Amino acid sequence: MESERLTRAERQARTRERLIEVARDLFLDVGYNATSLDKVAVAAGFSKGAVYSNFAGKEELCMAVLDTIHEEQIEGVVAAFTIDADIDGRIDAFAQWAREKLGHPRWTALEVEFAAIARTSPWVAEELVKRHRMLVDAAGVLIEKVTTDAGIVIDIEARKAATALLSLGIGLGAMRSLDPELDVDVFAETMRALLRGTSRS
Repeated sequence: MESERLTRAERQARTRERLIEVARDLFLDVGYNATSLDKVAVAAGFSKGAVYSNFAGKEELCMAVLDTIHEEQIEGVVAAFTIDADIDGRIDAFAQWAREKLGHPRWTALEVEFAAIARTSPWVAEELVKRHRMLVDAAGVLIEKVTTDAGIVIDIEARKAATALLSLGIGLGAMRSLDPELDVDVFAETMRALLRGTSRS
């Protein structure tokens, strides 16, 4: 009975992962409004009931898709700032990540289209705010770790620095999605100036 429950749980987990994978492709290819749960179900090879057994509706499914995208972005930033290098080397690694990933047109278009729903959906608004605050908190912790490792003290509270840098990143990402030639190195240079601080010794 135990193994049967586990098998059922594993099967449901795989179904959920498959639905998110297919929905991600559709949302990025044709957008949020043009993607229906019927289309997701058919493309994934499941019934519409399978979608509703895993997600309350399209909003929740899209939020799950955006979560996977955000997780990938966070992993890239954390990887850059945890390499075996001094703070300048880590910022250089982050700059390389930004050149490759910041402002991906399809991601940004989906983010903007979905965020517009927050005007009419309290649930979406609440979930987006919740995720933004979690992201600020996580970025603040990362900044504290990076500056501590480097032995420096910055002139601004870590959480406020995180808010400023995330705001800059979101803005640059939106601009770059429209203008691929935009110089995103300004992000790393701003970060370098902000995190330069003074030595603890």
